[in-house]
Amino acid sequence: EQLGSATLEPAGSDPSDLFDDPLALAGLASAAAVAAGVLPEREPQPGAFAAFEALGGALRHDDIWPAVYVRFEAGILQALGFGLDLSRCAATGAVDDLVWVSPRTGRAVSRAAGEPYRDRLLRLPPFLLSAQGSLSPGDIGDGLALTGHFLDRCLFSALNRPLPAARVWLVDKLTEAGRL
Repeated sequence: EQLGSATLEPAGSDPSDLFDDPLALAGLASAAAVAAGVLPEREPQPGAFAAFEALGGALRHDDIWPAVYVRFEAGILQALGFGLDLSRCAATGAVDDLVWVSPRTGRAVSRAAGEPYRDRLLRLPPFLLSAQGSLSPGDIGDGLALTGHFLDRCLFSALNRPLPAARVWLVDKLTEAGRL
């Protein structure tokens, strides 16, 4: 008797549009698994909700949703206090020609400062630096490697869990489809 009730009415397009797109479904499953695995229960996360909603809308657009997915994961890291600092070079303070990220600190590194250490740094895809950044071949793979490293190192390892199987599956599916 004391339980409340709610009436839900869908707004926008129907999510069943995604049922015919296995890659989009893999992206949705991965985002849900990552969010469920790291977000604290019963604690409001309006930023994560908005990011998940934006990703849901982007999944209908084959050409952009993988980039939006990478931004979603970067947003989850940010919401939980492990955001990447891509504003300036960690070594020199330069704001131009940022091409790598330190796997230890999550801070951007410029081409000149990082050249001697390039084999130990993570590549920084340009689309993470600017909303106008274009996508080049390999950028989505670099972005997934970057966010996956920090999700694993900062969040899932602290919980004694591996990255969700759905996220690993997403990377495999995108690789098979030639999207990475």
